[in-house]
Amino acid sequence: MREIEKFLDSPEILVLHGARQVGKTSIMLFLSNEIIAKEPQTQTYYFDLEIPRFLELGNSGHEAFYDYLIGRGYDKDKKAFVFIDEIQYLADPSKFLKLFYDNYKGGIKLIVSGSSSFEIKSKFKNSLVGRTMNFEIWPLDFSEFLIFRQKKYSLEQKNRSLAISEELVGLWKEYARFGGYPQIVLEQDIAKKEAYLSQIIDTYIKKDIRDLANIQNLEKFNKLVSVLASQSGKLLNVSELGATAGLSRQTIEHYLFLLENTYVIKLLLPYSKSMRGELFKTPKVYMIDSGIANLLSFKEFPQILGGDIFETAFFGELLKRNPKLNFYFWRTAAKQEVDFIIEKKEQIIPIEVKSNSEKANLTSLKYFMEKHEVPEGKIVFLDGKDKYAKDGVEYVYPWEI
Repeated sequence: MREIEKFLDSPEILVLHGARQVGKTSIMLFLSNEIIAKEPQTQTYYFDLEIPRFLELGNSGHEAFYDYLIGRGYDKDKKAFVFIDEIQYLADPSKFLKLFYDNYKGGIKLIVSGSSSFEIKSKFKNSLVGRTMNFEIWPLDFSEFLIFRQKKYSLEQKNRSLAISEELVGLWKEYARFGGYPQIVLEQDIAKKEAYLSQIIDTYIKKDIRDLANIQNLEKFNKLVSVLASQSGKLLNVSELGATAGLSRQTIEHYLFLLENTYVIKLLLPYSKSMRGELFKTPKVYMIDSGIANLLSFKEFPQILGGDIFETAFFGELLKRNPKLNFYFWRTAAKQEVDFIIEKKEQIIPIEVKSNSEKANLTSLKYFMEKHEVPEGKIVFLDGKDKYAKDGVEYVYPWEI
C-alpha cells in the first residue's frame, strides 16, 4: 500500500494486478479516501467495468469517457483521480489508457486494476511503455493477517518471550490453514470461511479462468487444478498430470501458463549456476494460497497442519514480502534437496522448511553450504526446540525470514 502511495503524485498510470477478492478494490477505495482526507477539494471517481454501462462507456473511447467526467462535475482546472476496476474487460485497454494519458495527464491521474495478468499482458501493447507503473497485489501476508485480526505483535522484535512465540505459532498455523484472502481472514466461523473460499474457487478458478481460456472440458480442467493443489511443493511431472487428468502435454503446459498468470500457482525453478542447465530442469509447483490448496486437496480445512501446506504457506510469504527477489529450490541427481534458495544481490540464502525442528535433517543443507561456499543457512520451523543457531545454521520461525 505504502509503495503505491509513493506514486500518487507521479504522472504514470498505476496498474494493480492480482486475483479476485485479494483486495484490489479495497486498496483503490482506501487510496481515494486517503487522497480526500489530505486534500478535501480533490475530485475522485470510481468505475467498475463489470457494470455494463461503464464498460460500454469505456469502449466508447477516451473522449466519451472524458465528456462523461465533465458531465459528472469534473473541474478541468483541478486535478482528479480516476479509479477503474477490471480494466481488462475493455476491448482495447491499451489504446484507451494511452490516449487518456497522452491527452489528460497532469489533470487526471488514472489508477486501474485487473484480475488477470495473462489477459492484461495480452491486451496491453508496447505503446504503454513509460506510461504505467505496475503493482502485484497478493493475498495477505502474515503481518497483514495480524493487522486484520487486530493482533498487535512486533514481528521485528529480536528477543521475544517463549509465550509470545507460542502465540505467534498458533496464529501462523491458523494463517496457513485458512490462507490469506481478506474475506476469509475476517470471518470467524469456519463453516462460513469454507463457504466463502469455495465460492472464490468456483467463480474465479473454475469460471473466470475457464471463460478466459475458452476451456471446453471443464471437468478435466478442474481435475488438473485439484491434482496440482494436492502436489503443492512437489516436483512438477507433466506426463503424470496428463495421465491423471486425461489431457495432452501441450494442453497441460497451456493450462499451467494460464494458472500461473492468473495468480493461482507459481512454478519454482531449480537453482543452478548455469542458466542453460537451469532451463531444462524440472520445476516445483506451489499453490499461491494455502487455504485454496487445502480446500482443493481435502475438500475441507484439515485440523492438522501438514508439512506440504506449511511449506506452501511459507513460499507464499516469501513471494508476498519479497516480490523483487529471485527464489529457487536445489536438488541433485542423488536427490539431495534444499527447499528454497534466495538470491539477494551477491548473497545466497539456503532455507530448509520443517514443521518440527527436531525432525530437520541437515545433511543436504550443509552439503549445499559447503559446495557453494555459503556461510549461513536457515531452518524454518513451527514446533520443536526454540530458535537457536549452530555451525552456521540458524533455526527461525517463518515470520523471521
